[in-house]
Amino acid sequence: MTDLAKTALELFQAAIDRADPAEALRAQLASSPLSELPDGGRNFILAVGKAAVPMMRAALEEIPDPAQALVITNPENKTDIPGATVLCGSHPVPDEASQAAGQAAIEMARSMSQNDRLIALISGGGSALMIAPAPGLSLSDKAEVNKLLLASGLEINDMNLIRQQLSDLKGGGLLRHAAPARVQAYILSDVIGDDLRAIASGPTVAPIGTRDAAREMMQRAGIWEQAPESVRALLSAPQQEESAPPAATNTLIGSNRYSLKAMMAKAADEGWAAKLITHRLVGDVQDAADVVIRAAQTAPAGKPVALVFGGETTVQIRGTGLGGRNQELALRVAQRADEIPGDWVFLSGGTDGRDGPTEAAGGLVTPDTWSRIRATDQDPDALLANNDSNAALAAADALVMTGGTGTNVADVQVFLRRG
Repeated sequence: MTDLAKTALELFQAAIDRADPAEALRAQLASSPLSELPDGGRNFILAVGKAAVPMMRAALEEIPDPAQALVITNPENKTDIPGATVLCGSHPVPDEASQAAGQAAIEMARSMSQNDRLIALISGGGSALMIAPAPGLSLSDKAEVNKLLLASGLEINDMNLIRQQLSDLKGGGLLRHAAPARVQAYILSDVIGDDLRAIASGPTVAPIGTRDAAREMMQRAGIWEQAPESVRALLSAPQQEESAPPAATNTLIGSNRYSLKAMMAKAADEGWAAKLITHRLVGDVQDAADVVIRAAQTAPAGKPVALVFGGETTVQIRGTGLGGRNQELALRVAQRADEIPGDWVFLSGGTDGRDGPTEAAGGLVTPDTWSRIRATDQDPDALLANNDSNAALAAADALVMTGGTGTNVADVQVFLRRG
C-alpha cells in the first residue's frame, strides 16, 4: 500500500471515529442530564438504526434499569446487550424481520403511560430496519416501493417524503403510538443538511410532505406506474385532516459535518493543505464524479493537497451487477484518471462500513486502477455499465473494507495529491 493510500484510509478512519455514537451520546447526557420523571414514571429506551447498539450501551450506562430497552439494528451490527432486547431488520430493503421489529416498537410505545418517558436513539438505516406499513398496504408493497426508490436516482429527502406516507411509524408515527408519554430523542444524522424529518424517515418529527406531494414525486421520477396498485390507491385517496404529532424533544448529537471537520483537522495536522469542497455531494454518481474531477483539476499545484467532500449520492441502476454508490463513484473517477494530473488517490466510503448490499465500505482508486482491472482480462467499461463496481474494484484490489462501524453519518470522500 502506498503512503497516499494509507493516509486516505487514516483520514477516513478519522471521520468514522468522530461519528462514534456512544461518545456523542455520553457527551450530550453529561452536558444536559435528563430531567426527573413524575412519581411512578418509567424510562423506556428504543434504539433504532445502524448505530443502535453503541447508543444503547451508552444509554444504559446513564439510565440503569429502564422499564424496557429495545434495540433494532442491522444483522452485521447485532450483538447481545445485557438488559436489552436486540432485534434485526433488513437493509436497504425491508423484510419480515423489519416488520416484526416495527411491531415490537409499536407495542412498547403503546404500553407507556402519561408519566413515562420514551428515550429514542435514532440513527441512519432505521427507515428500512423498523417498518409498519400504513393501513391497506402489505410488506411486499413497501419492499417493492423501496426497490423502486433505491433505483430511481431520487435524493434521500425525496425518498423519505414518499416512505413517510406509506408508514404507520415514520413522519411522527412513533409519537402518536407513545402518546401521552413524553419523548426525548437523540439523533445521529446520516442526512445531508441534517433535516430531522428525513433521518430514519423521522419517527419522532412531523412528516416532510403530504400524500399529494409523494404521488407527484413518484410521477416525476417515472416510478408511479411501476408501484403496486395498493400504493397508488393510498396516495391517490383524499387525505383527511390530521393533527400534528405530539411534541417531542429532538437533539442532534452527530452528523456528516462533524466528521468532515475531523478529516480536515487531521489532514492539516499532517501537513496537507486541506480544503472542504462541499458537504452536499449529492445526486447521481456521474454528476458527483464531475464535481470531484473539476476540484482535482483546479487544486493548486506544488504542495500536498487534501480535498474533502461529504454527502450521499445516488445510482441509476441499469444493470444486474453488485455495488454501491461509493464504489461506483470511485470507479467513475478511476475511469477518467487521465483527466487528473499528478500522483493521487481518491477514496469514497460510507461511514457505516457498508456500501449497498456488499461487504465493502467503498473504493480507493489511483491513476492506474483502470489499467489494473484490464490486466485481469476484465472489461471495466462493461462492468461499470452493468453497475458491477464491486467486481471491478475487487479486481484492482481497490475496495475499502472496514466491517460494520456501528455508526452512520452518510458518506465522505477525500482526494489526495502530493503536489
